[in-house]
Amino acid sequence: MSLRQTNLAKLAGQEFDVLVIGGGINGAVSAAALAGRGVNVALIEAEDFASGVSSQSSNLAWGGIKYLESYEFLLVNKLCRSRNELMRAYPSTVKEIRFFTTIQKGFRWPPFIIFLGSVLYWVMGRFKTRPPKYVSARKLEVAEPVIDTRQAAGGLEYSDCYLYDNDARFVFGFVRKALDYGCVAANYVAATSLRREGGRWLVQARDAVSGETFTIAARALVNAAGPWLDGLNQAAGVRTRHHHVFSKGIHLIVDRVTDNKRVLTFFASDGRLFFLIPMGSRTCVGTTDTRVESPEVGVTDEDRDFVLSNVNALLDMDPPLTRESIIAERCGVRPLAVGGDGDGADWVQLSRKHVLEVDRERQHVSILGGKLTDCLNVGDEVVAALSRLGIDVPEPRAAWYGEPPPGVHEEYLRQARLMQLDELTAPTSSEPLSERFWRRYGQAAFHLLERIRADRSCARLLIGRAEYTRCEMEMTAQREMVVKLEDFMRRRSKIELVLRREEIAEAPGLRRAAEILFGDEAEQRLAEYLAENLV
Repeated sequence: MSLRQTNLAKLAGQEFDVLVIGGGINGAVSAAALAGRGVNVALIEAEDFASGVSSQSSNLAWGGIKYLESYEFLLVNKLCRSRNELMRAYPSTVKEIRFFTTIQKGFRWPPFIIFLGSVLYWVMGRFKTRPPKYVSARKLEVAEPVIDTRQAAGGLEYSDCYLYDNDARFVFGFVRKALDYGCVAANYVAATSLRREGGRWLVQARDAVSGETFTIAARALVNAAGPWLDGLNQAAGVRTRHHHVFSKGIHLIVDRVTDNKRVLTFFASDGRLFFLIPMGSRTCVGTTDTRVESPEVGVTDEDRDFVLSNVNALLDMDPPLTRESIIAERCGVRPLAVGGDGDGADWVQLSRKHVLEVDRERQHVSILGGKLTDCLNVGDEVVAALSRLGIDVPEPRAAWYGEPPPGVHEEYLRQARLMQLDELTAPTSSEPLSERFWRRYGQAAFHLLERIRADRSCARLLIGRAEYTRCEMEMTAQREMVVKLEDFMRRRSKIELVLRREEIAEAPGLRRAAEILFGDEAEQRLAEYLAENLV
């Protein structure tokens, strides 16, 4: 029986202290924090883990430098501390990267004033990153020839952080951590109705794979459904002071624009920050900021043209980027928390801060807004809120996040060195196997070493340019609850974001990957994926 099937049986067969609804970043850290501190918790997600907003971000973990302009110093201070803690706790995954910012002539602030803001940002970040530097217009072009400096007044270089892998992979790391601590989690399980009865929540749930329905019982409920939170609360009869407005953001993935491994930052024609973010052999470009009324969104030709026109106006590229240059697209909404009658607010200036609302009588917690950078605070705050509601937290001081301690890492590296693991790294790979295994799997990477000792051919790449070996695919099938091939191709990995559709369809390892992941259902799952994602 698979991990998911085992967990489905547990969901229907026991009562939990807490049920978390929503498997994005807010739900994942809530489940990990609760389980890591001994709470009996369950987690359900209507689609795949991180399939919504949490897989459509800029892949940045940054302290919110743009909020200095709106004088939200307390928020920036908090986000910088959160970013620093992510760097400390996840040194293999959350890495410092330089941002190279160009200021155009006539911009609302002179370049030197913006540089002084970056110095303040560095100070608020407790000097945990490299200091910022002022860059003249002449030096901009010398340092980064791809920038069109004809209208540049100057710029600056400063540091923030990015996720080495993709955002969805980072989110799943918290789901996996929750599972390790005893959380009962399942994806593709939707809450169809909710009611409070006899001092507990009874949630009618539907398994999207089998169509079967069952009831989950829990003393307390955490609504971490992101953009779908308001509708879920309405169905449950829960009222909150805040609600969401939605801003659509898109990114386009194109071939690598520059060999310099730093983020190029501009102000787009609509005044908001615009990024070109390194993604291996590709560059992620965006974002847009469009008010929408529903979380169900898609990329339009207008979106594509906005991003492409800004890139071509800001860079000196020959030939310029066109729609044919697009390898992949990302599209999602930012759920922005507003209070009361906040629909009249300047939503472009709204921050991504999170708000917890607690209904003490109904044992209910709502998580509104939020962003990946502040995720650890969300986890801690959810545990504290539920503790105040009377939920027993057996180990309130237990650590629940972060990579294994240095001693474990050193032992892993010693074993990898003794078995000469890195000599098995494919010549086309961007990093040694020992580094990649540890970053992706942490302590579970020991299982990969054991598998390769038994059969060294397991270290061969199964999907070449995506850098996935056979033993990784085997462990993914056992531990990562992949239901559809898309779950692996776009979220557990970023293959779908860096390879063109025709490359994926023609990849000789794709069928073998499906066989490892799905066994007898491989042909069906492969056909579904090709029909739904590569048309």
